[in-house]
Formats: sequence, structure tokens, C-alpha cells
Amino acid sequence: MLYQHELGGSGLDEVLSRFSPAEMVLEGDAAATLPAGNASAAQDYAKDLVRGVAEHRDEVDSLIREHAVNWRLERMPVVDRAILRVAVYELLYQTDIPRVVILDEAIELAKLFGSEQSSAFVNGVLDGLIHTQELPGKLH
Repeated sequence: MLYQHELGGSGLDEVLSRFSPAEMVLEGDAAATLPAGNASAAQDYAKDLVRGVAEHRDEVDSLIREHAVNWRLERMPVVDRAILRVAVYELLYQTDIPRVVILDEAIELAKLFGSEQSSAFVNGVLDGLIHTQELPGKLH
């Protein structure tokens, strides 16, 4: 949704209204099916994340800029930027999720959807943030 919002030029409300996890089809190792009740919960959670990133974008982007050594936010691949924004938002505001889980999930998303270098880049930015910032929540 963040990718679509940024590249498609669609408004956030429009992007949110069009999203349906039932329409998402992944192949290979990423293939998964959601039980009917879980699809609605996944949709709600994804929308909450996107809204949260949008609401706190200045703060999130500031932290990414601070920890993305030699990279301007605007020059990052859109996929990497979207993954980092979600992960940083979760680190700041989803305190019930352990930081290592957020980091691992972001790296896996970067491997799946980014370039060959994306997972190392995302790992480096988030690892630097985790080790230099006072973050709420638990490590494990």
C-alpha cells in the first residue's frame, strides 16, 4: 500500500479502500493462505500500519535518514524505503512486537521484494537504529 501510494500518486484513503489481502498471491516459499477470519484481521493490521506510518512519517523518515549512512531517503529504492518506514514505525509504536521480530520480518520482506542488496541495506539501517536509539518495547 505504501508503495502504491508513493508511486501511483493515489491518495492514502483510495489506496486503503482498494487493498484486500485475499487478492494478494505469492509464489514459491512465500505462498500462504489465510483462513477466512484471519484475512480480515490481516487487512485491518496492514491498514493500521499504513495509517501509522503516514501519521508519523516525519519522525520515521528522520530516523531513517539518520541511520542510512551515505543514502538520501529520496534516492533509496521505493521498496526499501517502504519496508524501512514500516519497520521503524513498528519499532517506535508497536511495543508488543519484539524488536528482533520486526528486524527479521523487514529483512525477509527485503529479500522477497527488494534487490539483491536490499536485505543487507535494511538490516544495516535497522541494526544501527536499534543499537543507538532508546526504543520502547522489548528486544526479544
